[in-house]
Amino acid sequence: MSIENYRPDFLLAAAYQLTAESLKRHQIHAVLVDLDNTLTAWNNPDGTQEMRDWLAEMKATNIKVVVVSNNNHERVKHAVERFDVPFISRAMKPFDYGIKKAIKLVDEQPEQVIMVGDQLMTDIRAAKRAGIRSVLVKPLVESDAWNTKFNRARERRVWRKLIEKHGEPEWQNTI
Repeated sequence: MSIENYRPDFLLAAAYQLTAESLKRHQIHAVLVDLDNTLTAWNNPDGTQEMRDWLAEMKATNIKVVVVSNNNHERVKHAVERFDVPFISRAMKPFDYGIKKAIKLVDEQPEQVIMVGDQLMTDIRAAKRAGIRSVLVKPLVESDAWNTKFNRARERRVWRKLIEKHGEPEWQNTI
């Protein structure tokens, strides 16, 4: 398996740095976004004002947003229902099942869709498998749910290989 399967197209500190203007410049009509530690802190499903403002900007500019999460239906529904955002639960990332389901839901071509997530091993790998662009963001909080800690250990090894091949990554302010 190639290390390139884990290389994100863009690196941002947070999903909220994606602006409608930058997305339109890249001809992106839909954003698929991971839930825990990407859209909201995994231990704070209420989200922040910054997140609510970002979702409002996307909605006002007709950029579709779909949460794509490996969590169970009830957990994701509870986290996003108050924000009126469609979602795909049990997405089975790193496989492309949930991503392809979300692409069909937004009715866009893969080249017009981008995946945003905080994990190379699940979010970025699933985006690569689905043939869409990807944005890796820094986790919103330093702690992880117990089931993510294993992936983080594997992710550190993959990061070392990516850095060996491509050099230290540059985090951007927008795409």
